[in-house]
Amino acid sequence: MSEKIIEFIRKKDYKLLKELGQGACGKTVLLNDSLIDQKLVCKKYIPYSEKYREPLFKRFIEEIKILFLLNHLNIVRVYNCYIYQDIYSAYILMEYIEGDDIEKYIKKHPENLNDIFFQAILGFKHLEENNVLHRDIRPKNILVSREGILKIIDFGFGKQIILSNDFDKSVSLNWWCELPNEFKDGKYDYSTEVYFIGKLFEKIINENEIKFFQYEKTLKSMCKKSPSRRVSSFREIYTGILSNKFDEIDFSEEEIKNYRNFSDALRGMTSEIENGAKYYSDVNIIQKNLEDLYKKVMLERCLPNNNKLIQCFINGNFRYFPQHITSINILKSFISLLKSCPVEKNNIIISNIHSKLDSIDRFDPDFSDEDIPF
Repeated sequence: MSEKIIEFIRKKDYKLLKELGQGACGKTVLLNDSLIDQKLVCKKYIPYSEKYREPLFKRFIEEIKILFLLNHLNIVRVYNCYIYQDIYSAYILMEYIEGDDIEKYIKKHPENLNDIFFQAILGFKHLEENNVLHRDIRPKNILVSREGILKIIDFGFGKQIILSNDFDKSVSLNWWCELPNEFKDGKYDYSTEVYFIGKLFEKIINENEIKFFQYEKTLKSMCKKSPSRRVSSFREIYTGILSNKFDEIDFSEEEIKNYRNFSDALRGMTSEIENGAKYYSDVNIIQKNLEDLYKKVMLERCLPNNNKLIQCFINGNFRYFPQHITSINILKSFISLLKSCPVEKNNIIISNIHSKLDSIDRFDPDFSDEDIPF
């Protein structure tokens, strides 16, 4: 059966409200869709010089691809795109964020600093989980709406990470702060993004003489010039924040024992995780999948297939030890732990499991000739 082309009845018309700015690859304007009474931001591909129209077109298309990968409250939402490859032209339609950049917002609302910092961690954690580097972290690219919602925008320098050596390509920009040590080696990874977010908040705090920042120790770790001394990922920061936020919650010795028995078993049966694999984070989904697995193996002494258990936590490819022995009682006790704990405790449990999985070796995807469709 041949592919069917769907033709739209007519083109959509928009009313131009005002111009918003011009970047290296695009011009941004504010439009109004009168049919739905909605303001939209349109970014049109217009390079700063006509001689770069063809060479920079690929970068603009990459920005579109990255935006369609992402779906998070703290990242600008993309609605549609129009690509005209034969004439090297393209448009992106995105949500309009009515507010200020992060520096101006905190200057007006210093009391909201802690919440804005946490939202930034959540947004960049989502990028990290989707293997995306922003690579242009500066105040004008982090907006805060009038409702106090942080939004990460402008992925013109963004990059999707597929192979481990993709990190070894830095971006030359007019950086606004002291550069981290890894720039000497031409390297830019998630730890580098942690550094720039840390330096951005450090700058905002110092300029506004803010004395009540809740995450001071975390910020100091983020701002270390040496990556070996710096907190390495936004997931690690998120886990630390959760632990500190709920430090009044005590785990009993039995709860800690059941967690450690299970997490040690999971860690022991997992050999390697592919770069690009993601973790499941929704506790309800994880618990349901574990319960479904338990029903299928509850009459056994030991787990007959380690692969099925790992799949409850890792969304992607991995390697495992099939001979690793795990008692069914360990799985049963962990399910009981999740069922008995409140949401706050379960978030901490899952975040700690993610940290344990982070310690497992990574491998790059194996692209063989059989994978090539021609």
